[in-house]
Amino acid sequence: RRIYPVLCGSGREHIGIQPLLDAVVYYLPSPLDRPPVTGWDPKTHKEIRRKPDVKEPFCGLVFKAAWHPSGNRFFIRVYSGMMKPGMRAYNPGKDIKENIPKLYHVHADPARGLEEIDRGPAGDIVCVIGLKGSVTGDTLCETAHPILLEPITFAEAVVSQSIEPESSADKDKLAFALEVLQLEDPTFKVRTDKETGQTLMSGMGTLHLEVKKHRLERDFRLKVRVGKPRVSYREMLREARTVTARIDRLGDKPAFAELTVAFTNHKSDKPVEVTCAVDTETQPIPPAFLAAAQRALSEALTTGELGYPLMHTQARILEARFDPQLSSEDAFVAAAIRAYQLATQDNVLLLEPIMKVTVTTPQQFLGNILGDLAARRGEIDQQELSPTGDRAEVVARVPLARLFTYANEVRSLSQGRAAVTIEPYSYEPAPPEVLRELLGE
Repeated sequence: RRIYPVLCGSGREHIGIQPLLDAVVYYLPSPLDRPPVTGWDPKTHKEIRRKPDVKEPFCGLVFKAAWHPSGNRFFIRVYSGMMKPGMRAYNPGKDIKENIPKLYHVHADPARGLEEIDRGPAGDIVCVIGLKGSVTGDTLCETAHPILLEPITFAEAVVSQSIEPESSADKDKLAFALEVLQLEDPTFKVRTDKETGQTLMSGMGTLHLEVKKHRLERDFRLKVRVGKPRVSYREMLREARTVTARIDRLGDKPAFAELTVAFTNHKSDKPVEVTCAVDTETQPIPPAFLAAAQRALSEALTTGELGYPLMHTQARILEARFDPQLSSEDAFVAAAIRAYQLATQDNVLLLEPIMKVTVTTPQQFLGNILGDLAARRGEIDQQELSPTGDRAEVVARVPLARLFTYANEVRSLSQGRAAVTIEPYSYEPAPPEVLRELLGE
């Protein structure tokens, strides 16, 4: 048997706060009681363990970022060692160094606000203002003792909406506000549609985007127009493909670049990954040429053959050839783009977002719920009756495209007595009829 402490209170009314804090002390482990945190060396990829001890080298994780007029605030959990004002911390994931001018504790009481501190030992949570390149999920550590902690994994956005200011004079203000929202919420994405030039915001669902719209209106005093929600489809390679792309001319001028690139499917935290296996010692190619090819591949792979972002895709440059007289960075960019075209031509699958739908309903409406889920291409994973037999819970996987009005329709099917929750589940290959519908066939 397990015992779960239950505490009641209200943060707004300051009721039950002290018992909650006491319960944290009584029931939860101290940071010093935690096992060593596990990471890996960014160069050798060997596993590294760090004890929650101030004598260990410093490492911490940026777990939250928040915009503030005086400078963006970054919240860091210190896993080992000691953080001190004036130190330079190393971000091994981005290979950059960050200045840490001051450290703070943040208080909920506005009267206290930020409290400057002179150290942040293992187990502490500290605030730093103004990190330049680090974001939520990044590791900070000592340059002499690099370690990459397990990153925070964020689900892919599944719904998009176009957004624009009602007044063209607010265009720059909207761009800034959207940048702030992205900083604070890694599941919220903003991009520009290459074909229409529209600004698209993407999130975990229509409610997620509705909350962002209200924040723009309330916190930034912006009046905006949004389009209808769109499903955020993805693409992936149908099969692995190794191609060789050669460039002999750029326009009407002779040029030369040749790349052999292996394109494969893979699953990692990054939707697209580009690497280079060319040994520049045995193949003396200027590093700038290979770097240009990698950048071009990274940019090209953001969009598949059908116009949707690619995911689970890896491109690895295996071989490269150049001519000292004719080769240039532009030639290698052209070769990389040609390799991408050869790899994706007639070789992509359309992926659609699948949601996990949980419906709790009185038993007499169960048939209506099951029939409606089947009509939406839903697959039932679980179906249970309550011990009393008067209520049922159904868990199903349903394409997001069939769920935009589902919450309202469930209420109609159950006379307002059913409850539903919807959350992202996965991306799966879409049936042919979905592709035909998108292509307008």
